[in-house]
Amino acid sequence: MLNVIVNPQVRKLKKLVAEIDAKCRDRGVPCRFFYSSKRGDARKYARSLTAAGQTELAVVGGDGTVNEVLSGVADPGAVTLGIIPAGTGNDFAAAAKIPLGAAAIDMILDTQPQYTDYIECGTHRSLNIAGTGMDVEILRRCENMRYGGRRGKYFRSLLATLFRYRGTKLIVSAEGETREYNAMIAAVCNGRQLGGGIPLCPVAEVDDNLMELVVVDCPPRGKLLPALFRLMRGKLLEEPITHHVSCRAASVTSPEGKLYVQYDGEIFEEESLTACLVSGRLRVWRG
Repeated sequence: MLNVIVNPQVRKLKKLVAEIDAKCRDRGVPCRFFYSSKRGDARKYARSLTAAGQTELAVVGGDGTVNEVLSGVADPGAVTLGIIPAGTGNDFAAAAKIPLGAAAIDMILDTQPQYTDYIECGTHRSLNIAGTGMDVEILRRCENMRYGGRRGKYFRSLLATLFRYRGTKLIVSAEGETREYNAMIAAVCNGRQLGGGIPLCPVAEVDDNLMELVVVDCPPRGKLLPALFRLMRGKLLEEPITHHVSCRAASVTSPEGKLYVQYDGEIFEEESLTACLVSGRLRVWRG
């Protein structure tokens, strides 16, 4: 039984669900659909399904919905996960070579799943990127805006953050070393990109038994926009303001108290970001 958890806000939902259902019936694979109605529903579905012994899950949506499902499963080692990318951001799918839309169901039905790394972060899990810093501030501003489309909100949030952002004071530990930063971004990466295609860590691989810790010093305000341009071009790892190390565990705390952390685009207020890479447990249908 393939249990398909669906974000009902995806574009052309009825057509996509009909295609998935038809392809499953053609292959003789029974499937059923579960529709979330609010934040947290996908996580609850994943928890209840896997607790009841259901081991094959598929997700229709973007990175946030995938994150909810992965964070909700009772035991990732007992689950096979399919991703049908249909969200506003499908960054993990790009790293995992999963085609968009209904083409992904063919991969689920016709290929073998592969072991795929994920990041364990306390009560959260992340397939793609978890982190804090300027990108989180932009997303928070965007969430709090009442009017305008998604792109317009994001652009206005970006401009507001550029004028006001002065860095985030962080204490970062990895590979036996602890350092303090005034950071523009601090993130642990299993995938390569975030924010719908921004290549934060192009060298990351989803199955190499390592995650990539990336910390970027916050430049002076006049150099913040050029740094963002280099980030969007995938060139930030080459800059002297960037600190990059491959590791299996890392922690990020703030000397000023709690911090806002995004897990694959989902934002939570946390005491810290404590991340540990998990390999050889979760199986995902991917390229």
